[in-house]
Amino acid sequence: MTDRRETPRPARRTTPKRPQSSPPADWSEGERIAKWLARSGVASRRECETLIERGKVTVNGRVLKSPAFKVTGDETIQVNGKRVRPPEATRLWRYHKPSGLITTTTDPAGRRTIFDELPKHLPRTVTVGRLDLTTEGLLLLTNDGELARALELPRNEFKRQYRARAHGRVTADKLETLKAGVTVDRVTYAPIIAELERETGANNWLHVELSEGKKREVRRALEAVDLEVNRLIRTHYGPFELGDLKPGAVEEVLPSDLKRLLGTVLKDGPPRPSKPRPKPPFKRASNTEHDAERGLHKGTKPRKATRRK
Repeated sequence: MTDRRETPRPARRTTPKRPQSSPPADWSEGERIAKWLARSGVASRRECETLIERGKVTVNGRVLKSPAFKVTGDETIQVNGKRVRPPEATRLWRYHKPSGLITTTTDPAGRRTIFDELPKHLPRTVTVGRLDLTTEGLLLLTNDGELARALELPRNEFKRQYRARAHGRVTADKLETLKAGVTVDRVTYAPIIAELERETGANNWLHVELSEGKKREVRRALEAVDLEVNRLIRTHYGPFELGDLKPGAVEEVLPSDLKRLLGTVLKDGPPRPSKPRPKPPFKRASNTEHDAERGLHKGTKPRKATRRK
């Protein structure tokens, strides 16, 4: 049914309704819808923008097509037909991911996901990055998609540390190659710090540190120097440590510790993407500048252009 515009009748006065999908009168008020959804724990900001472009997000019953829209939180905001609650205080959990679970909400192949195993009392959370199916160890969970995005950005230099068991011979040359950075299948990996912890027959335990966290980075980089990883455990993510957390266990980081460890990120928020440098405004050259470019001097007349026959 389409909206109808009617002339007000004197006998019945009605208060005109504010258009449901219009942004706040002052554009400085409110918050961009994708950022608001990310802080509510729906997904990362980029994923929320994708949901908006696919028409999965409605504000007061109207489907949004562009993320360039601000909300105050007083609106009825829905994703896939389900109402989204306003953002809560930022929370973070440490989770010891066991091997054999995938880090995604659903899997078309029907494999078990971490969200099938997490305690039911947890609120809606998003993961900070991912771990492969067979990778174990520390996985951070948060109810704030903006915080997850800030922790994932390579430029924030949150170091990831692993213990890797690899088959093959470890040499100083191989470790130096990793430290210099390797390229595998046209994917270039930043320098990786790897140190030999101990040898156990044909396998070796290495301590590995990296800052990017690309897909299967540790496994692919070590394979490039003939080291086949057969067990991988993440022990640290930035200032957060796996410690003695048992496989499958979840433990919330205390708000005081979260503030202390991520004070800058929580205070200033995640850094905004760098904007391209604006081009200088066009400045029309003066007659003198034009004359100089054409090799003319004061008091001389320009040569008439002649048409070539």
